[in-house]
Amino acid sequence: MKLAVVGGGSTYTPELIDGFARLRDVLPLEELVLIDPAGDRLELIGQLARRIFAKQGHPGKISWTNDLDAGVDGADAVLLQLRIGGQAARNQDETWPLECGCVGQETTGAGGLAKALRTVPVVLDIAERVRRRNPDAWIVDFTNPVGIVTRALLTHGHKAVGLCNVAIGFQRKFAALLGVTPEEVQLEHVGLNHLTWERAVRVGGEDVLPRLLAEHGDAVADDLRMPRSLVDRLGVVPSYYLRYYYRHDEVVREQRSKPSRAAEVAAIEQELLGLYGDPKLDTKPELLNKRGGAYYSEAAVALTSSLLRDTGDVQVVNALNNGTLPFLPDDAVIEVPATVGAAGAVPVPVRPLEPLFAGLVAGVTAYEHLALEAALKGSRDRVFEALLAHPLIGQIDYADRLTDELIAHNREHLTWA
Repeated sequence: MKLAVVGGGSTYTPELIDGFARLRDVLPLEELVLIDPAGDRLELIGQLARRIFAKQGHPGKISWTNDLDAGVDGADAVLLQLRIGGQAARNQDETWPLECGCVGQETTGAGGLAKALRTVPVVLDIAERVRRRNPDAWIVDFTNPVGIVTRALLTHGHKAVGLCNVAIGFQRKFAALLGVTPEEVQLEHVGLNHLTWERAVRVGGEDVLPRLLAEHGDAVADDLRMPRSLVDRLGVVPSYYLRYYYRHDEVVREQRSKPSRAAEVAAIEQELLGLYGDPKLDTKPELLNKRGGAYYSEAAVALTSSLLRDTGDVQVVNALNNGTLPFLPDDAVIEVPATVGAAGAVPVPVRPLEPLFAGLVAGVTAYEHLALEAALKGSRDRVFEALLAHPLIGQIDYADRLTDELIAHNREHLTWA
């Protein structure tokens, strides 16, 4: 079994490598190729990857290249973890929207649209090259904004599934609070990527969410950085990304008062690269936990294994709606539990979504449709329409100004601008 990781020069890659090494019985890799245009960084991380495999006794071969076509040749699955423009572009996504009083975030609001516009054309080019080399290969997308990028892949006929670490993060946290193993916890996770709610937490078939909130509500709310009273009133656990909606103005005030998350991550990355250069290092460093993306390796291994080994188990992924949420178009991409096997991911039936949540899901889905149109076809008008449709913007003056700012800050990545 051969896997390729596009964006293999990411400082996060050692987390993925560690998962491949630990979980080799789940995903028996024979060959792993890391692909990235950043040669110096790729060499550094590739050598560390080999040391991690050797330390844990994994017999798989690891190589690296900046040649995409050669790297994906013969791969059974290709994992995408790209950041077009790097942390510098992310820093812009998180800062210029604040000038209009709008949240600055790399996957939500105007910053999220900017990232989608930079990313979708590049991902589609990669996917087409993968399809020409080996049309049976699966594409596992971890590249944000996952919902929009996965929708682009699927609407262009690619064999793709989107993956996010929010659900597996909640599963691990709830299991720890409840004193059970993560494997015993099943979530009723529903919504869109970065716009989801946990409507049930089942252990042994019993919904223990009411008990979880009664006994551990303060810990859950603190982790979300939202009031305990809100969690109790909703009776569900919202994703921490809902804070950008439920406490938008407070978040904007916070963001204006401190350095961006991109600046923090850039500093962590520089420190990580220094650690990775130590030839004695053969494990992922503790500092990597501050980089973000917790449990991605476990989720990526489980999903890839299910696709390639046709296990038919249920995992939370991003897949085509196809009637699962009847108020959304079939070609919308939703984030829900799905049965995963050699044929792809098929969402399991979902209870009707409460109006309080369905309204927001419908609004953001409409924005995502317009965002994809803007990413595929370009034009200032399409960018404006997407921003005007976004629930966090929705005003003509804001949308006009944000459109100009977005184009000005991303012109080098927009062929039509």
